[in-house]
Amino acid sequence: MDPGVKDDKTRETGGRNSFPLILFFCLLNIGGLLVPVTGFALKTCRVSYNIAICVKMKLIAVPQDIPSTVKGFDLSANIIARVQVTDFQNFKILTQLELNRNRISGIDNGAFANLISLEKLNLNNNKLVGLGEDLFHGLSNLTELRINGNRIQDVASSSFRDMKSLTFLDISHNKLHQITKVHSILQHLPHLRELNIKNNGLTTFCSWELTNSSVELKYLDLAQNPIANFSITADVFPNLTWFNIGGSPGKQQMIWDVHNKTFFNRVSTLDISGLQMAFDDMKTLLEIVNSSLTSLRMNAMKRGLTALINISCTIPTMSRLQVRRNKLSYVSSDLFKLCFDVTEMDLAENKIKNIPDNAFRSLQSLRILSLSRNRLSSVPAATRKLPSLTELDLSFNNITKLGCDDFANQTKLRRLNLYGNSISALQECLFKDLIQLQVLKLQNNRISNLNSAFQNYLPNLRQLLLNGNELTEIIHGEFSGLKSLQNLSLLGNKIKTLEEGCFIGLTNLTDILLQNNHITEIEINKSCFNDLINLRRLDLRENHIKYENSSSLPHAPFSQLSRLESLAIPSQHGKGKSQLPRNFLQGLTNLLFFNSRNIQLLALHKDMFNDTPQLQTLDISSNELMDLSPDLFSPIQNLKSLYISRTSLRSLDYLTGSNLTKLEFLQARKNEYSVISEEIIKSVPGLVYADFQGNSFTCDCDNAWFIKWVKNNNETQVFDAYNFECNYPVNLKGMKLLELDIRSCSVDVEFIFFISSTCSILFFMVVSFTYHFLRWQLTYAYYLFLALLFDTKHKNKRAPNQYDAFISYNTHDEAWVIRELLPKLEGEQGWRLCLHHRDFEPGKPIIENITDAIYGSRKTICVISRRYLESEWCSREMQVASFRLFDEQKDVLILVFLEEIPTSELFPHYRMRKLPNKRTYLSWPRAGEHTELFWEKLRQALQTRDDRAEDCFLLTVLDGRQ
Repeated sequence: MDPGVKDDKTRETGGRNSFPLILFFCLLNIGGLLVPVTGFALKTCRVSYNIAICVKMKLIAVPQDIPSTVKGFDLSANIIARVQVTDFQNFKILTQLELNRNRISGIDNGAFANLISLEKLNLNNNKLVGLGEDLFHGLSNLTELRINGNRIQDVASSSFRDMKSLTFLDISHNKLHQITKVHSILQHLPHLRELNIKNNGLTTFCSWELTNSSVELKYLDLAQNPIANFSITADVFPNLTWFNIGGSPGKQQMIWDVHNKTFFNRVSTLDISGLQMAFDDMKTLLEIVNSSLTSLRMNAMKRGLTALINISCTIPTMSRLQVRRNKLSYVSSDLFKLCFDVTEMDLAENKIKNIPDNAFRSLQSLRILSLSRNRLSSVPAATRKLPSLTELDLSFNNITKLGCDDFANQTKLRRLNLYGNSISALQECLFKDLIQLQVLKLQNNRISNLNSAFQNYLPNLRQLLLNGNELTEIIHGEFSGLKSLQNLSLLGNKIKTLEEGCFIGLTNLTDILLQNNHITEIEINKSCFNDLINLRRLDLRENHIKYENSSSLPHAPFSQLSRLESLAIPSQHGKGKSQLPRNFLQGLTNLLFFNSRNIQLLALHKDMFNDTPQLQTLDISSNELMDLSPDLFSPIQNLKSLYISRTSLRSLDYLTGSNLTKLEFLQARKNEYSVISEEIIKSVPGLVYADFQGNSFTCDCDNAWFIKWVKNNNETQVFDAYNFECNYPVNLKGMKLLELDIRSCSVDVEFIFFISSTCSILFFMVVSFTYHFLRWQLTYAYYLFLALLFDTKHKNKRAPNQYDAFISYNTHDEAWVIRELLPKLEGEQGWRLCLHHRDFEPGKPIIENITDAIYGSRKTICVISRRYLESEWCSREMQVASFRLFDEQKDVLILVFLEEIPTSELFPHYRMRKLPNKRTYLSWPRAGEHTELFWEKLRQALQTRDDRAEDCFLLTVLDGRQ
């Protein structure tokens, strides 16, 4: 239906596409269930369909734990007073933001600057008094802005500067008062198409105050403004097609000052409801739109309605007329005499009691007629004289009886609304001529008997609404004439009996609603549903269906409904506990949704779902289930949503081993779950939303894993997790579960890894430092330790002084030892010398030979050369000899240098560098030609006995004579 004849409320809410996040995206197709798409634990909100929903949470500030990946953010109906610059700085892909119905009185500059993807912003019903400079900075992609119902008085010239993409603006119900403020808005909005500024206290509307306004504007709503002078002298809205100028409050008449008939020559929909204007001005207004008008609203007019109808009906293009709330208790025969071309007429809410038979004689082109919410006591005979009528609305009148001729000859009627009357019975002949009728609404009457009204006629009827009546039974073949029926609503009656064959003939029926009746298991056991071979949805909620045990029924009630997708049987009335027969769902091979909430079930047989392999949503909440078998879920591995709240179950162990790998939604509120283990959560790896609200959690280490998982997992949203309370132990009762300190419950692997890594790095650094700077000192210490070890072991095993001296030398210096040293000391002086190549015991470890030789000799003579310093074994001999020197505190070490070695070359050999400063040493190169003195000094050194190590016996050949 065109906007011209829509209900007023459609436009009053602000345009064709109402913004409240599309009712949270219709709250799902089946059962009104929300299916979330992402995972995390939030303190106050929940996320569904990538929309963060924080409605009515009593929030005083924007929550900061909302993931930045959401595309919608609904904060409506809270008590937020100010929008701060940090509130939305991370939401770069947000497209819809709802802030309506808060207490917002201030918005920081730049508060929306980062919302670069935002397309729709709702600030309705807050306490804003002004729109400051650059308030909407950054919103370059915004297309819809709603700020009605505030207290806005001032609009800064740059407020809307960034909104180059804005197409819809609703700033109604504020206090702008002056049209110049509207101009400051419009000058920055080149693509604006719809503008709502109703009820802003505008007293004048002059075109010279709107220069350079948007040429793309097509919708303008100026209703409910006390405009005294409407003057247009320039074509400021050349493309305007929808114009509402009605509803001016007060008694002052508007002066219409528009003389150029081309200024509004494109307006096709005009609303002048409640407009107070001189008749001549009204006539001028209608003449201006004479060439384009197709839809006219004249609701709640004060005077001159008949004349205005006659004038408007002479407009050749006018086809839709809405005349509501005009107190037309009587429709005269001449009221519509000129409305030959009108195709849609809305006369709702006029208190009409009588309509003469010839009242509509001129409306031969009328296709849609609404007489809703009047005081008619019967179907007006005037409606039968409308040969083109396709839709007739007689809802909410005082009709008590329908006759066989009430719809006579209306063979083109396709839609008939009779709901909200007091009709008590139908007649078999009632619909005999309605061969094209597709929709029949009879709900909320007092019908107790159908009287075969649907057995022979209405071959094209597709939707029949009989809910809210007083039917007590459905007899055999009651709807047999409805071959095309697809939707049948019988909810809210008093039906007790469904006779066998009661739905015979309804082979095309896809939806049947039978909830809130008195149907019992006795009738449902019969084959009343066998003919519904194309049924997709069956709702049996709020009835009296109960079974005493889970034994198989002789005849499964739905065995022929192989195409059924949705079955609901919850909230069955009556006393006593119940069961479900194990074959209750037999034949439902395509069932997707099963709801058995609140039927006082004690158990579910493990074979209950053997015949429903496609099941995706299961609701068994509000029953007295004590235990469930994991085998129950084995046949339904495609299950995505499970509702199992308010039962007597004490654990979720039934999920372990259930193989529900595709489960995404789990609602398990208000049970007796105390511990939720890791095994349970890992058994449902696809879970994206979990609701464990109101359980009796134990606050100890048994729940440590669950607490950590709730806080850290990024895959599963745990609803209201920050409000979970401890029930045990008693001393922690009432404490928040997530506040429990679990650090003592487990080893922090990450911390251990950190410590290990740190220690490894430090060890590597110490080793590197030692190798580069202390390796020689450590080598010395190592050998000193070995010397100590072997000294302790061997120093008392041999008789001391077996030799006079042990000669420590490198094999490269062996020639000097054999030719020079040995002949002098053994041959001439008679000393007993120990040489490793001659005197070491074969087969004994070398280190033991070295130690025995050093401790078995009075002295040790080290023959030092560069080769000696580079030799590992020479170094060991030096280390052992040094240890003996320090251990016994005797001068047992004699150094003989075969080469001149600078001190700098001795530096790496820490002990060698220091020994020449404190110990006896001889230099062969310095002896030169005075070798006899050299050998004499060496002889003297060998002769000394029991001298203290610190008594330095200077034998060093350093003077100039050497």
